[in-house]
Amino acid sequence: MRYFATASGPRVREAMRAGLLDQITTPASRNRLEPGAAWCADNGIYSGAYPGDRSYLRWLAGLARLPGPHRCRFAVAPDVVADHHATLLRSWAMLRRIRWIGLPAALCAQNGAQPDDLPWDYFDAVFLAGVAECTPCRYVPDPADLLEAQTCPAGHQLAEWKTGPAAAAITAEAKARGVWVHMGRVNTRARILAAKRMGCDSADGTFLAYGPDQNLPSLLAWLSEPAVPSTVQLELFPPTS
Repeated sequence: MRYFATASGPRVREAMRAGLLDQITTPASRNRLEPGAAWCADNGIYSGAYPGDRSYLRWLAGLARLPGPHRCRFAVAPDVVADHHATLLRSWAMLRRIRWIGLPAALCAQNGAQPDDLPWDYFDAVFLAGVAECTPCRYVPDPADLLEAQTCPAGHQLAEWKTGPAAAAITAEAKARGVWVHMGRVNTRARILAAKRMGCDSADGTFLAYGPDQNLPSLLAWLSEPAVPSTVQLELFPPTS
């Protein structure tokens, strides 16, 4: 499984140039692309840094004109956090425009998504996003309350959507169709192994941004571990990973 990281420090950039890591960039970060590294473009909506559709498309068009656009794994269409149907409405036209620019387009799979209601012909990668939810009662907390919410109003423990059964089914369908699968916000060993067990092609996270030199050896070791099913458990509400 590949891991997309921010270009945080010389050792991380060296790992990218060596092919050990891939690079993620956003309109807010505007990091220069490392020579020879595969990369993806995220929209920045989850962090509140989306510049708007026109600015985003201009930025993507600039990236597409740089040397090596074939190294782009995907560019993420704008989405709505935790809302699948709102995401479809927001992403529909942008998926086509990203492809017109010449980059592979990714659709965010949010809470409520199922394999049979994704427009598979309109995107090149599926980005497993979503937030923790209550599986029994389908309760999804407001995105503004995610850090505090650990249970639903009925007292059930929240479970991470992107490592749950709906995301696993979407991953299986994507793999059957030859579509790239990416998992967002992967910052722990347990989450990396869970993503591997599901069959994800790649993941991203901010783990290296908060200690690139200290955290790089751990991340590379996690990525090299086999995802043995008996040792991997889906996580219940990991805080921000």
